[in-house]
Amino acid sequence: MSDDRLSDQEARGSESAGIGEPAPSAPEEDRCTGGSAALPDIPPPPVIAPAGGSWLARRRSRAGLWWRGASPNLRGSVYMLSALLVYAVMVGLFKHLGSSIPLVETLMIRQLIMSLVIVLVVGRALPSMLRTRHPGLQIFRGVVTLASMLCGFSALIHIPLAQATSISFSQVLFVTIAAVLVLKEKVDGRRWAATVIGFIGILIMLNPSTEGLNFWALMSVGGAVFGACITVSVRMLGTSERTETILIYQGLVLIVVLAWPAWAYWVWPSAEQWLALVLLSLFGTAGQWLITKAYQVGEAAALAPLDFSRLLLASFTGFVFFAEIPSLSTFIGSAIVIGATLYTIRRNARSRAETGLAPPA
Repeated sequence: MSDDRLSDQEARGSESAGIGEPAPSAPEEDRCTGGSAALPDIPPPPVIAPAGGSWLARRRSRAGLWWRGASPNLRGSVYMLSALLVYAVMVGLFKHLGSSIPLVETLMIRQLIMSLVIVLVVGRALPSMLRTRHPGLQIFRGVVTLASMLCGFSALIHIPLAQATSISFSQVLFVTIAAVLVLKEKVDGRRWAATVIGFIGILIMLNPSTEGLNFWALMSVGGAVFGACITVSVRMLGTSERTETILIYQGLVLIVVLAWPAWAYWVWPSAEQWLALVLLSLFGTAGQWLITKAYQVGEAAALAPLDFSRLLLASFTGFVFFAEIPSLSTFIGSAIVIGATLYTIRRNARSRAETGLAPPA
C-alpha cells in the first residue's frame, strides 16, 4: 500500500522527524513599510455567477466560485477525503480478489497499469525523468516498496480490514525511530514516550495468546516497518529527484521483480476479475494523485488527522461486504495508536512553529 501513499508518507516523514514548514511570508505592504504599519484588510469584490445557462451550468459555476474562495486547508481536506474514499474501494477490491487471484499477479497487473498511466502523463519528458543521481537508492526504495506491499496487502486479505488498517497507522511511530537511526535527527522525550505508548497499542492489536502472535497481524506490522523505510528513502531522494522519477523507477523495479513470480503463479482472470483489476489499478492511481494534491495545497499537520477516517471506512467495508466485526482488542489498540500518533503529529507541528525550519524540497 505504501507506494499509493507516497506524498502522504513524505509529509508524515517530515512530521515524525520534526522537519518544519516555512512560515507564511509577510504581505507585500508589510515588506515595503518594514512591518511598521499594515494596510486595512479590504475583502475582494464579490464575484456574481452568471444568471444565464442551464441549471447544471449554474451549479457548476457556483461550485467553482466556492472552490476558488475556499481556504487551502479546506481544499486539501476535500482532496484528502476523496483519496480515502477511493482507497477504500481499492482495498475492498484487493480483499475480494485475494481469495482467487495470487497477490503477486494482482500487484503486477496493478503496477503495469499505473506505470502506463504515469508514462502517458509524462509524455515526451520521459527521457529526462529517467535521469537519476541515486540509482542505488532508487532500487532500494523499489525493493522496500514491494516488501511493504506484500506484507500489507497479505494482511488485508487474511485479517479484518479494521485491524490491518489500525496497525498500519503505526508507520508514523516507526518513522520516528528511523529518523533517529538513519537520518541522525533528534527526538524529544515526549515523542519517545508517545512512540512507546503507540507500540503498546500495537501489541494489544496483535492479540498475543498461548498459541503466539497472529502471523498475519505481524505481517501488517512488517508492512508498516517497510513503509517507514520508504518514507526515509523518499526524504533522502527528495532533495534531488522528481516525484515522477521516483515513481517511474519504482514501477521498473516492481515489474522486473514481480515478472517471474506473476508468470509462475498466473491464474487467468475472468471478465469480472479483469474489470476488478483494472478498477483497482485506476483507483490506486487516482488516490495517489489526490493525496499528492492534498499535501500540495494544504498543511500536513491539518490534513494528517483526516487519515484516521480510514479506520471508519475500513470497518464499514469489512462489516458490509465481508461480515467482519472488529474485536475489542482492535478498538482498544487502535485508540491507543491513534492517540499516540496524533500527539506526535501535533508535537512536531509545534516544534516546527518554534524553530521556523523549512521542509525538504
